[in-house]
Amino acid sequence: MTPPISAPLPPDAPWIVMKFGGTSVATLPRWQNICELVASRRAEGARVLVVVSALTGITDALKQLCGEGEQDKRKAAAGAIAQRHYDLLEHMQLALPDTLGSRLSDLAALAADGPAPRGELAWQAQVQAHGELMSSALGAAFLSHSGLPTQWLDARECLAAVALPNQNERTRLLSAMVEAKPDPALNARLAALGEVFITQGFIARETHGRTVLLGRGGSDTSAAYFGALLKAQRVEIWTDVAGMFTANPRQVPGARLLQRLDYEEAQEIASTGAKVLHPRCLSPLREPRVPLLIKDTNRPELDGTVIGPEVRAHAPSVKAISARKGITLVSMESVGMWQQVGFLADVFAHFKTHGLSVDLIGSAETNVTVSLDPTENLLDSDAIAALASDLAKVCRVKVIAPCAAITLVGRGMRSLLHTLSGVLAEFGQLRVHLISQSSNNLNLTFVVDEEVVDALLPHLHDLLIGAGALRTDDSVLFGPSWQMLYGGGDIVPAVPAWWRVAQRPRLLELAAAATPRYVYHLPTVRQQAHELKSLAAVDRLHYAVKANTHPAILRTLAAEGFAFECVSPGELEAVSAVVPASVPLLFTPNFAPRRDYVRALATRASVTLDALHPLQHWGELFRGREIVLRVDLGRGLGHHEKVRTGGSASKFGLPLDQLPTFLQLADAHGVAVRGLHAHLGSGVLDVAHWGEVYAQLASLAERIASVVFLNIGGGLGVPAHPGEASLGIAALDRALREVKAAYPQYQLWMEPGRYLVADAGVLLTRVTQLKDKGGFRYLGVDTGMNSLIRPALYDAWHKIVNLSRLGEPATALYQVVGPICESGDVLGTDRRLPEAAEGDVILIAQAGAYGKVMSSHYNLRDEADEVIID
Repeated sequence: MTPPISAPLPPDAPWIVMKFGGTSVATLPRWQNICELVASRRAEGARVLVVVSALTGITDALKQLCGEGEQDKRKAAAGAIAQRHYDLLEHMQLALPDTLGSRLSDLAALAADGPAPRGELAWQAQVQAHGELMSSALGAAFLSHSGLPTQWLDARECLAAVALPNQNERTRLLSAMVEAKPDPALNARLAALGEVFITQGFIARETHGRTVLLGRGGSDTSAAYFGALLKAQRVEIWTDVAGMFTANPRQVPGARLLQRLDYEEAQEIASTGAKVLHPRCLSPLREPRVPLLIKDTNRPELDGTVIGPEVRAHAPSVKAISARKGITLVSMESVGMWQQVGFLADVFAHFKTHGLSVDLIGSAETNVTVSLDPTENLLDSDAIAALASDLAKVCRVKVIAPCAAITLVGRGMRSLLHTLSGVLAEFGQLRVHLISQSSNNLNLTFVVDEEVVDALLPHLHDLLIGAGALRTDDSVLFGPSWQMLYGGGDIVPAVPAWWRVAQRPRLLELAAAATPRYVYHLPTVRQQAHELKSLAAVDRLHYAVKANTHPAILRTLAAEGFAFECVSPGELEAVSAVVPASVPLLFTPNFAPRRDYVRALATRASVTLDALHPLQHWGELFRGREIVLRVDLGRGLGHHEKVRTGGSASKFGLPLDQLPTFLQLADAHGVAVRGLHAHLGSGVLDVAHWGEVYAQLASLAERIASVVFLNIGGGLGVPAHPGEASLGIAALDRALREVKAAYPQYQLWMEPGRYLVADAGVLLTRVTQLKDKGGFRYLGVDTGMNSLIRPALYDAWHKIVNLSRLGEPATALYQVVGPICESGDVLGTDRRLPEAAEGDVILIAQAGAYGKVMSSHYNLRDEADEVIID
């Protein structure tokens, strides 16, 4: 039902412009949706101007009509187009309105006359304009019949096309531009005529009175022009998706809805690959500062994307990653171009001659490379060949195609470069033809071979979230994922963290007694242990003790059947004191002194070596022993360079080129290598990684007859950022079983640490002070890097919540800092939290691993104590 119309509007009532695309106007149910939406905006107290596209498929049908050379075929095409509208009228149970009847008659006459009377291009423009003229006439009749009196408005009476330099006749008529500025006279004229209007997208009129088209995305642009002319309260673009997303959701289902963007960011996203909005439609709205809202016609309850003036109360963030295929690169090289006056002018003159618009530009002393985007150019082999032939007169030319441009978009891109090391590393493995960083500091673009894009884009999106460059934790900017909005029953809702619901009162009691303090939840430890025990391919699981040495956690994991991996005599003693003597131990030190090996060899632990030195200088110590050899497979992985434990820049592992020497030393001392070990880094979320390590170790083991087991390390990633991909244990097991089937002779060992205990622990602290300084808001707490050094040490990201105000709106952007006398004493940057007050309890999540074990008395601050919840 259409909402009832309220009292008449005053003359100065605001305007809302609503644009509906072809699919939104093609059926009766969609028109019923439009009627309800328009009536609801009118009920807000606003005048409404509806801008519509042609019915879906009609614009293509009109283009085909224009291509017909025979009158009979043109007439038949016009008849079929008319029938589409008659069919829809029948579904609406409406008689043919006069306005639509006139448009259909005009189209029939144009089809009969053909292009001769008006000229080819002018005729094409007039014919194609009829798609919107007809749909708007039909819409005016339906809305009025539904109880919403609607005035039909000819857009050509309002939108005047302007002639631009370098325009030819085709662009003047088929891709025109309008200069739209607030027009109080138009506002007053329309206000005197009514309250609801419907008009056409895509069309305007030029100075000679001819109908012109606005080109691709013309209906979006028309809505923006009208929004500017009327200085509307807002422009709404209604389409079949909820708004703009952080990536193409059809390629990246985990892409997040972008809830707020400024004009420049939205234009960059639209111009670098997003199809939901045409970039040309944003320019008219900037000067009058009219917001634009993108909404889903079928799901109007979804928030959508709001685009408006720049909002500064946000952290710098990559907002989206997009891709454009079909890119052609033209590389021009000449030793004579360096400081040669006019060389570039001569080169670009050839592009102008061939009607080609250049997109990206990269230059060097002897080379200039540019990209041609097919969305803005008519690219074919003949056009490129003709251009190359002309360019060859002044330089050497190389055409590279097909390519794709992958673009990261976000305000303040240069300030984010330090977070992009993992992303940049991915491009290091590809053929990158061109890198372009925009002068407006809004984008960073890589041009690569087109064939790699489909697989690369989802991976890069995950990396951006994991690196904290795409700040999905900021709920003001980033909304739900495409999966959550449109995935239906396939989406499993996230289970709330143990501290969020049932244990919150207990945590507040603990914090009231003392802060700072660590709290560990043993049921979560058991839950993680059960997950890992489902890895059927793994024969032995060792807990990496260095993650957390609390006796209660050690006893819990021993009861779950875990062995233990220790890196020092102290850890060996701590484990031996609390777990049964039957539990296996593994000793994996690095650059340890001789005395550490002496102590370890006196225990039941299997001892690991990872260098030549122990056998070269202390060979008698290991005579007749069985050992494990840790090798460096030549690469490292992980979320930060300081957690990567493989590759030439890492101190861990025996280089493979030293393996023959090691084996000779082992033979000389009667040492048996029973196991091979490799651990490449921490925080890894790619399940394929461990299968690759397993296969590489197995290949090495086949050269060493004494090997009976392979230890593929740990480093299982724990997702931290909202939307970050989780590690699929079932997928990991499949990958391991596949390799194990090829090498059944070897036992498989793993040594997870953080995966077992990170989510089980939180750090409780209290707000001490609040400070505003230089545009930043600081929230001080009573502990810092002395208790949790991970953020300062390797940019680790921990979720931070105000436990006292859990559920309150997160409206403040804080830098969360501690009391330590170091600039690096920052626990969280740019965190969106509720407004805080002194004494509030702050919870730092995922602190069960590498928290207390790495704490110190620095500044002579007391260490946090530890509490167990079971």
